[in-house]
Amino acid sequence: MNWDWDKLKAKQEKHGPGQMPPQMDELINKFKKFKLPDGPLVIILIIIIFLGISTFFTVAVDEVGIVQRFGKYVRTSQPGLNFKLPSGIEKVTKVKIRRVYKEEFGFRTIRGRERSEFFSEAENESVSLMLTGDLNVAVVPWIVQYRVKDPYNYLFKVQNAQRLLRDLSEAAMRLVVGDRSINEVISKRDEISVEAKTVLQAELDHAETGIHVVTIEMKKTNVPGPVQQSFNEVNQATQEKEQMIYQAREDYNKAIPTARGEAERTIKAAEGYALDRVNRAKGDVARFTEVYKEYAKAKDVTKRRMYLEMIKDVFPKLGQKYIVDSDQKNLLPLLNLGQQQNGAGK
Repeated sequence: MNWDWDKLKAKQEKHGPGQMPPQMDELINKFKKFKLPDGPLVIILIIIIFLGISTFFTVAVDEVGIVQRFGKYVRTSQPGLNFKLPSGIEKVTKVKIRRVYKEEFGFRTIRGRERSEFFSEAENESVSLMLTGDLNVAVVPWIVQYRVKDPYNYLFKVQNAQRLLRDLSEAAMRLVVGDRSINEVISKRDEISVEAKTVLQAELDHAETGIHVVTIEMKKTNVPGPVQQSFNEVNQATQEKEQMIYQAREDYNKAIPTARGEAERTIKAAEGYALDRVNRAKGDVARFTEVYKEYAKAKDVTKRRMYLEMIKDVFPKLGQKYIVDSDQKNLLPLLNLGQQQNGAGK
């Protein structure tokens, strides 16, 4: 577009410096000439606009509308476009029933960061400090995730549902933690979360809060900072104790079965020896009885036979034997008889 600089310069000289261009001047003059309708028409127009705005409302897909007429509950509006009486007669409160809300205890999540930090305020520190069943103090931070399952109870049965949820959550967690030792609180967080959720849901249902607990997530539990070093020393001593007990049990399991096996072997050997001795004794008794019966029948013959059997058994064990006549008076030449025979042999 080409500008006609001569015409523009002529207009500026005509109107003088500091004055508005003719286009803006004409626009302002037209606006001043505009007149609103008469009073009744304005009022009717305003009423129509007010009724249109206050009688129609939209409910999102993740919420419901609770309609009150002069403060009294009358109905629940479902998602979509809905109609109600004008403001002052009926009031709509929208409650999100699908959104999962979160309450943090003992710590807070800073927006824009992935890590969580503990509260420094005394009130929030007292929430996470709990007494365990073995009279130790533990720092127990946790998260409660919940949603609204009954909008009517959530709005009208309790005055401050969120505050009541926090109080009941703290009471439930203290109840569960108070029944467990410090080691269980540190190592069994999942089990404690499940039990605390059951206790909390029962209390919320009893109070008719209209809240459903989705989950309870326990963060890292520990002991307070001032006693952390002492607690670590106690844990180390406990681990050493458990290690020594384990070693002792291992030695016990090795020594006791060995000793029992040796004892069983000794007992079996003794039983075998006893059985052998008894059987031998019974055999000797039976043999003696048979001999005695024969001896009773012919004493002289039996006695002579026993004598000869004994001589037969003993004589081979005596080595060299010398038979001396009973009338022999001088035995001295016979003392070196064996030596003489050995010398002659050589």
